[in-house]
Amino acid sequence: MKIEKFAADLILTVSGSPLENYVVVTDENGTILSLDPLDQHDPASVNHLKGILTPGFVNTHCHLELSHLKGVAETGTGLLPFLTKVVSMREVPMEAILDAIEQADRDMYEAGIVAVGDISNKADTLATKQKSAIHYHTFVEMFDFLQDHLTVPTFEQYRQVFEQHDDQNGNKKSCVPHAPYTVSPGLFALINEHNPQGVTVSIHNQETPHENELFLNKGGQFVDWFQRFGFSTTHFQPIGKTSIHYAIQHMNPQHRTLFVHNTLTQPEDIAAAHAWNDQVYWATCANANLYIENRLPNYQHFMAADAKMTIGTDSLTSNWQLSVLEEMKTIARYQSYIPFETLLRWATLNGAAALGYEKQLGSIEPGKQPGLLLLDLDKSLQLTPHTRVKRLI
Repeated sequence: MKIEKFAADLILTVSGSPLENYVVVTDENGTILSLDPLDQHDPASVNHLKGILTPGFVNTHCHLELSHLKGVAETGTGLLPFLTKVVSMREVPMEAILDAIEQADRDMYEAGIVAVGDISNKADTLATKQKSAIHYHTFVEMFDFLQDHLTVPTFEQYRQVFEQHDDQNGNKKSCVPHAPYTVSPGLFALINEHNPQGVTVSIHNQETPHENELFLNKGGQFVDWFQRFGFSTTHFQPIGKTSIHYAIQHMNPQHRTLFVHNTLTQPEDIAAAHAWNDQVYWATCANANLYIENRLPNYQHFMAADAKMTIGTDSLTSNWQLSVLEEMKTIARYQSYIPFETLLRWATLNGAAALGYEKQLGSIEPGKQPGLLLLDLDKSLQLTPHTRVKRLI
């Protein structure tokens, strides 16, 4: 059995205290065998590295199948113009789509990502996921634009996509609603019935003011946006509450639930979600929020509520790269009160738990295969624009 030993200036296990003068011992499969004091090992047998050792990153929200659309959408337009642009740009030769998917997967691997929560509307990413070294939880996303006559055919269309996706070799899958403003009560019910107990379900949440306005008083621009695509909203009745209340009214509280973006989410929204389900996670995609809406969530709201935060990248259509480290840098730059070790937990153990991989990923502990990264940070743990990551295993 091939044994490798790694030592660095500091080891951040995430699950425990930082370790100085320690060695991480791994086997050829990347399984952590032990964490030992450095003086218990022959120095010549140890890889002595300068920097910080961490577990691999978990990207809880991505749209891998949109990788070919990098750069086609303008920045700062707002969500509705962005969605319109994406819908109009999806006809691209399949070879280009598949090449972009494979390249994005390779880039995420090199960026230290060990697991991804990936939104899929098609089966274009299947081949890449089957051979990737990354663990994928595929969220087969469904939407009927609140149109009851589309509910059953929509579900059947995406159920076929779900059946094509693989949940072997460490991968997972589930059916998920797109967002409160695009999923009818009937489609929520069909999704709930199809998913087995214990899976993770994700939903886009409170990404634009127009979303909350729709559910509060049928205000905002969503009514006009629906009409532009030929969808009637005459039957829609606002609930007088923000959109997350509509979501939790129709989702299954027995599932892990990952709310994504949460740019407009307020303390009362967080409290309502936590009262509804004790398995709630919150994915933030900072660069995508800046790319699309030029705003960030107020992370203080989530930290005050002891919310289980995770980090996603969204797609290359709404981001400059698929890098969890770059997301951490952006959060640290704009909301610098968040300690690095908190961000690291969001990027690793919290993300692993959100996707159901907490027993094997997310922390440097014996028995796990979390990946091992080297960050060129000193012990002050201050992220800078120049911080880089190197994947060791």
